[in-house]
Amino acid sequence: MTTPDSVSAKKRPTHYRYMILLMVFLSIALNHDDRATFSIAGTDMVIAAGLDIVALGYLISTFTWAYVLGQYPGGWLLDRFGSKRVLVTGVFTWSLFVFLVGFSTSFDNVWVTRVMMFGFIFMMGLIEAPTLPANSRFLAAWFPARERGKASGFTTAAQYFALVVFLPLMGWFSYRFGWESVFWFMGGLGILVSLLMHRVLADTPKVHPLVNSEELDYIQSGGGLTNLKASKKGDTAGKGYTRKLLTNRLALGVYMGQFFFTVLSYFFLTWFPVYLVHDRGMTILKAGFVASLPALCGCAGALLGGVLSDYMLSRGFSLSAARKTPIVIGMLLAVSMVICNYVDSAWIVVAIMSLAFFGKGFGAMGWCVVSDFSPKEAIGLSGGLFNMIGNISGIFTPIIIAYIIKDTGSFNGALIFVGVCAFLNLCCYLFVAGKIQRLSFDTENHDRNRLPEEPHVSH
Repeated sequence: MTTPDSVSAKKRPTHYRYMILLMVFLSIALNHDDRATFSIAGTDMVIAAGLDIVALGYLISTFTWAYVLGQYPGGWLLDRFGSKRVLVTGVFTWSLFVFLVGFSTSFDNVWVTRVMMFGFIFMMGLIEAPTLPANSRFLAAWFPARERGKASGFTTAAQYFALVVFLPLMGWFSYRFGWESVFWFMGGLGILVSLLMHRVLADTPKVHPLVNSEELDYIQSGGGLTNLKASKKGDTAGKGYTRKLLTNRLALGVYMGQFFFTVLSYFFLTWFPVYLVHDRGMTILKAGFVASLPALCGCAGALLGGVLSDYMLSRGFSLSAARKTPIVIGMLLAVSMVICNYVDSAWIVVAIMSLAFFGKGFGAMGWCVVSDFSPKEAIGLSGGLFNMIGNISGIFTPIIIAYIIKDTGSFNGALIFVGVCAFLNLCCYLFVAGKIQRLSFDTENHDRNRLPEEPHVSH
């Protein structure tokens, strides 16, 4: 006999989407942890290869070149083969190359050492490329629009969580066992996480046995793309989505905004601990611990920005207002880092940087917006373009900062450069991107958001 309680239990939706969110969180944390190795182990690594601090800038740029080159094919692979297969394979393979970096100075010949070092780091960047586009695909498939801001904030917090937890740990490893141990530890950890992800992930809730019909209905009714699936061979390339996205005002505004936003990301991820050592006289061990404090504020900012965005949406604000408001507030707070040029106390500097880091996290809504507006047939491709254009700035940012330090002897000019980029990011969202809405390219409809010089069709 069926009791009312058993009927109620059967109708209660599962919450497996949160397990998917946790796996995406871990993949993004690893992605950023591996880049943060440069800020802790990078100086000793280039010295071991007989190079200087400018070479560290080029080393980081090498990673970013590869990361940018991998975005377009990475986005295509996601749409062609699905999110799970590409992401799990990627995490395993790039972690293997992270592990190998620790052996790059094992060769007697200095030129072999340098080739191995740059080659392994190039492969890291190339294979990490689809990680964040996969994030936008998972968010679109597994979460209704009313939860997507919080979900995006949670995954964005992963990059700050990575710094909070692993910067002190990597600083200790480097101090106690040498710079090589940082790469061995992070590479081994990534391989283990990839095995866990293989067992847990699924492309959509429709194909996962632990998702019941109530949770599936909840996601579908809220705008989740539960029918998202791998495309047939050639579909994405044949429809010309790349041209349409790059000539769409909304898409272009968001992509340009990410270009400037990524300057902040690379500064905090790869140069901030170096700044504390170089300009503020801290040891690398102390810098690893101190740098985790602003990162903790960035983590809080990312979570609160997503909460505010979804709250505004639930209170009747438009999708555009709900997504753009945290971006504007966050970037204005991030500009405050320039004040550090006018104070002497290291702890006041840390406090100001914590505020700027909070603002960066609070305004990090870009991936959520990508999940909101990308055409469902090309979410991976759109995410790849977004991340590719964003990370083009990451190619020259490390080099610019390295030369500013070398030529001026301080980070003052670098902080101004990063602050200006934060302001330009909010300008892109306010003055270039128009109304945020799901794009659907259709030759029979007129595109209200097209750029005037390139007529094309979309609604």
